[in-house]
Amino acid sequence: MKTVLMVAEKPSLAQSIARILSRGSMSSRKGLNGTCSVHEYSGAFEGQPARFKMTSVCGHVMTLDFLGKYNKWDKVDPAELFSQAPTEKKEANPKLNMVKFLQVLDAVLPVMNQARSGKQTVFRARFSSITDTDICAAMARLGEPDHNEALSVDARQELDLRIGCAFTRFQTKYFQGKYGNLDSSLISFGPCQTPTLGFCVERHDKIQSFKPETYWVLQAKVDVDKDRSLLLDWDRVRVFDREIAQMFLNMTKLEKEAQVEATSRKEKAKQRPLALNTVEMLRVASSALGMGPQHAMQTAERLYTQGYISYPRTETTHYPESFDLKGPLRQQANHPYWADTVKRLLAEGINRPRKGHDAGDHPPITPMKSATEAELGGEAWRLYEYITRHFIATVSHDCRYLQSSVSFRIGPERFTCTGKAVISPGFTEIMPWQSVPLEESLPTCQKGDTLAVAEVKLLEKQTSPPDYLTEAELITLMEKHGIGTDASIPVHINNICQRNYVIVESGRRLKPTNLGIVLVHGYYKIDAELVLPTIRSAVEKQLNLIAQGRADFRQVLGHTLDVFKRKFHYFVDSIAGMDELMEVSFSPLAATGKPLSRCGKCHRFMKYIQAKPSRLHCSHCDETYTLPQNGTIKLYKELRCPLDDFELVLWSSGSRGKSYPLCPYCSNHPPFRDMKKGTGCNECTHPSCQHSLSMLGIGQCVECESGVLVLDPTSGPKWRVACNRCNVVARCFENAHRVRVSAETCAACEAALLDVDFNKAKSPLPGDGTQHTGCVFCDPVFQELVELKHAASCHPMHRGPGRRQGRGRGRGRRPAGKPGPRRPKDKMSALAAYFV
Repeated sequence: MKTVLMVAEKPSLAQSIARILSRGSMSSRKGLNGTCSVHEYSGAFEGQPARFKMTSVCGHVMTLDFLGKYNKWDKVDPAELFSQAPTEKKEANPKLNMVKFLQVLDAVLPVMNQARSGKQTVFRARFSSITDTDICAAMARLGEPDHNEALSVDARQELDLRIGCAFTRFQTKYFQGKYGNLDSSLISFGPCQTPTLGFCVERHDKIQSFKPETYWVLQAKVDVDKDRSLLLDWDRVRVFDREIAQMFLNMTKLEKEAQVEATSRKEKAKQRPLALNTVEMLRVASSALGMGPQHAMQTAERLYTQGYISYPRTETTHYPESFDLKGPLRQQANHPYWADTVKRLLAEGINRPRKGHDAGDHPPITPMKSATEAELGGEAWRLYEYITRHFIATVSHDCRYLQSSVSFRIGPERFTCTGKAVISPGFTEIMPWQSVPLEESLPTCQKGDTLAVAEVKLLEKQTSPPDYLTEAELITLMEKHGIGTDASIPVHINNICQRNYVIVESGRRLKPTNLGIVLVHGYYKIDAELVLPTIRSAVEKQLNLIAQGRADFRQVLGHTLDVFKRKFHYFVDSIAGMDELMEVSFSPLAATGKPLSRCGKCHRFMKYIQAKPSRLHCSHCDETYTLPQNGTIKLYKELRCPLDDFELVLWSSGSRGKSYPLCPYCSNHPPFRDMKKGTGCNECTHPSCQHSLSMLGIGQCVECESGVLVLDPTSGPKWRVACNRCNVVARCFENAHRVRVSAETCAACEAALLDVDFNKAKSPLPGDGTQHTGCVFCDPVFQELVELKHAASCHPMHRGPGRRQGRGRGRGRRPAGKPGPRRPKDKMSALAAYFV
C-alpha cells in the first residue's frame, strides 16, 4: 500500500482538511517538532488503496539570506551585496526543526519511493474554501506545482533582500553615526516600502504648501408656503472675487419672486457592489471597522482556516459562471440578522453579480458557513459580518430612486434645488450605510410658476487643505500604481509604522514623522526614482512575466540588480544632499544625551543617548558604542574594566528583573574569541575580572542549551541568578546580606558552590547559624530558598515529561579537560524542580 504525504500551509488547515477527507476517522499525533501534528487515515489515491499522512508547515519553511561574513555589517561594503555576496536558503525558524520534520517538494524527492518509473510524484491541490465540496473537488483534479510562479517569488525575494539590505545598511550606519535623536533603531529602505512612505509624504507636502483662498457663495431661500421654505444652490457654485460676488448679490437681492424655468424627474439606480477582493476588504476594514490592514488580513486568514470564509487573498472581483452562488446564500437563510432578506432572494430569484475583473486566481471572498456574533466575537465577527453583507448585496438588486430637480431664476441668476425619493432599496437593505440619503421632497410645480423669495445673501468661505492619507486611501494608491501585491500591501504599510516613519492618528490617518519626511525629501533630492512608484511598478510587471513564463528569471534579476547597483553608487556619492536635510532636523551626536560614564581612551565623560538605538558617544574621540536595547542604563559603581579602563554601566530589563554590568568597549569589540558582539560581563571569559562569567558563573542553564546561570551581584537583598542567554531568572536567598561564588565545586554536579551570609534575625539555618556554603542544585539547605521568577518560553509547571533536569556548571566555569556536568542520582534539586 502506497503512502501519500500531504502538506498544508498551517496546522489548523491540516486538521480541517484531514477531517474532511477522512470523514472524521483520522488518528492524530504530535510531530517531532512539537508544533505540527500528523493526521493519518486510509483511503484511495489514483484508484488504489493508500495510507494518507496529513501534516503542515508553520509559516515560511525557508528564507533567503546571505552567507557567512556578508551578514556582518562592519565587515562588508554594502555595494558587494548586489552581486558578489552569495545567498542561501535557510530555515526560517530553526527552532521548529521544520526541514528535519518534513522534507518539502524538491528536498523530498531523494527520499521518495522511485518505483513510479518517471510518473509525477508531487502534486498541488488548488481550492478556495475549506468545505467538503471544494476539498474533495481539489483532490479529484490535482495539478502540478507551477515552476514559473516559484521562480517569480524567488526573484522578488532576492531583489528585495539585496536592494533593501544594501541601502538600509549604508544609510543606517551613516546617519546613526552622526545624529543622536533619530529615534529609530533601523533606517530601512525597501523597494516597496519606500514608495509607500512616499505617498504619505506627498500628501503631507500638499498640506504644508496649501494656501487657503477666500471665495463667496450666493445663497437664496424661497417660500413654498407659510410653514415651509427651500434653500437653493447657485448654479455658478462660487466666485473668488469679492466685488463680482457683491455685484451678483446686488442684482438679485431686490427681486421678490423666483421663477421656475425647468423641472425634471428621472428614475436612477445605485449599483450593487462588485464581488469582494482583498484590497476592497482591507479598505473597508480600515475606513469603516477601524482595523489596520495587517490585523484585518490576519483576522481574515483565521476566518478562512476555520472554514467561515473563502480564501481571503484574491485580486478577482468576478464570479465564474460555474460558481454556486445559491449554496453560500442558503447557509445564511436562518441567520438572526439577515434571514428575511436571504429567504426573499432565494424565493424571488437572485440577481447575477456584476461583471468584475477576473485575475485568474481565487474567486472573490465569500462567506462559506453561517456564524453568530457570540460564536466569533469582537473584530472577527465585525469582519465576517461585513464580508457576508457584502456577498448578499452582490446578488441583490440595485437600489432604485427618483431624482427630482427644479431650476429657478432670480433676476439674471439661476439656482437649482434637488430631491431624492427611494423607489426600491435593493442591496441597501443589507448594506444600510450605502443607502441613498433622504432629501426634502420638492413642491409640485411647472415651468412658469413663481415662488416668493425669502432672502438672498452672500456667504464668505475658505478653501481647506486636504487631510492626511487614510490607510484606505493609501491602499487605493498602492493598488493603482502596482506597489506590492494583495498579500504584501498590509505588510508594507505596517513596516512604515514600525520604522517610526509614520504614525497612525484618529480616523486611521497616516501622518509622517520628521524622519519619514526627511528621508523622502532626501531621496527626491538625490534620485526621485528611489521613492516614486514608477520603477517598482515596472519591476512588478517583469516579475509577473516570469510567473507567466514570458520572461527569463536570470535576465530580469540581473538587469534589475544592475540598475539598482548604479543607483546605489550614485546615492552613496550624493549622500551629502540628504545629510543637509538631516542637519536641519536632527541634533548631532555630540549635542545629544547626558553625561554618564568615562571613556577608557580619553577619560572624559561619554554621553548616554536614549533614543533608539540607545548608545554612548564620546565627542572627544568621536566614537559611538552601541548598548543593549529595551532596558535602562545607569553607571555601575564607577568600576572600570581591567582590559580597557572604560567605566562599566549596568543594564536592567525592568519588569523582568534581569540586569548585568557591561563594558561599552568590550561589548562592541569582544576581547575573547568565544564572546559575541553586544554581550555583557556575564558572558565575558576574562579569567580574573570580578564581574566576568568566570568569576560569577554557577552552572549550565536548566532551560536553554547554551546559557550559563550567573549570579547578579547587584541584586541583594533579593538575590537573583539569571541565565546569560535566555530569560530565565530565579530568586534565591532573600534577605541574605552577602552571596559569593566560591572557587570550590560540587562533587555531584560540578557546579560552583555559593557562600551565603544570612541576616541573623531572618536566617533559615538551624540554631544560630548565619553562614552556609553549598550547591544551588544539590544542597538540601538551599532547596526551599530558590524561586523561579521568569521563564521566556512558558510556565515550567505546564511542561510535559521529558524535560531536561537542572545541571551543573556547564561551560563558563569548567576547567579545561574536565567532563561535563552531571546530575545527582538520587534527588531533584530545588532549582531544577521549578523547570520540570
